[in-house]
Amino acid sequence: MLFAVRATAPTELRLDDVVQDALTLAVSVVIESLPFVILGITVSTAVQLWVPGHLMFRLLPRTPILRRAVLSLLGVALPVCECGNVPLARTLMTRGLTVSDSLTFLLAAPILNPVTILVTYQAFGFSDGILLWRVLGGFLIANLIGLLISRHSRQTDLLTPRFHDACQVHDHVAGDKRTQALRLFTTESSAMLPALLIGSAIAGLIQSVVSRNLLLTLGQNPVWSVAALIALAFVISLCSTVDAFFVLSLGSTFSPGAIVAFLVFGPMIDIKMLALLRTTFIARTLALLTTVVALLTAVLGLAVNLAT
Repeated sequence: MLFAVRATAPTELRLDDVVQDALTLAVSVVIESLPFVILGITVSTAVQLWVPGHLMFRLLPRTPILRRAVLSLLGVALPVCECGNVPLARTLMTRGLTVSDSLTFLLAAPILNPVTILVTYQAFGFSDGILLWRVLGGFLIANLIGLLISRHSRQTDLLTPRFHDACQVHDHVAGDKRTQALRLFTTESSAMLPALLIGSAIAGLIQSVVSRNLLLTLGQNPVWSVAALIALAFVISLCSTVDAFFVLSLGSTFSPGAIVAFLVFGPMIDIKMLALLRTTFIARTLALLTTVVALLTAVLGLAVNLAT
């Protein structure tokens, strides 16, 4: 649509600089995220059709804490960023896993996957313990969130009614495997792709109007630097497989704890991610999740600053 408008518009037609920046940033988020979303939908479709539910549950520990710990390490076998993990987490819930178990996987997997770990090592090596704190912090925060959600008496109340109803009827898809696969892929795509586009548009708009100079002026303060990079991670909505090289350019300005906070919070919660999660969770759940993850990430960042 954008190419068609540009091709048919008069040559003297020019967009405002802010609008151009917003469009460029929004499109870049979509281009960066779309392959992972498609991969995640493909994996989730395969899991629903070809992985027996009883096999999945038999391989997982029965103790809830151990089960969530294992699920949080599942990203090691699935090198997909946070965008692609949303449809897979939806599938886990349709197969009978609890909301707390699925959220633990969803929050931890983008950080605890080999691509993210390798990219972080290439960017920072072992300097200031940034790689170690990213991996350890992501694991701990995801499991703490899982523990918190597991205390909820009715976890299904955290889901949207539409997705909750889908969980009740997922086993009644008719047709052969190819027909079922096409139908499931179409259903997940119709839920994920509009959310991705909306989230990317909002992220691009906010990035184009929010001054980064304000964030940069806070960079050297050990407390405000953490808050500033948490806010920056939320706004720019980078995938976990590339965010380390972006924040590397800020390494001389911001404290190590702020860098760790950026690398932990961004893959768990950002504007794009919230738009995708809104297909599954009610707004109150997302508000609670965002608040708790931000607080835990801030504690982690401050602890790293104290340690270094």
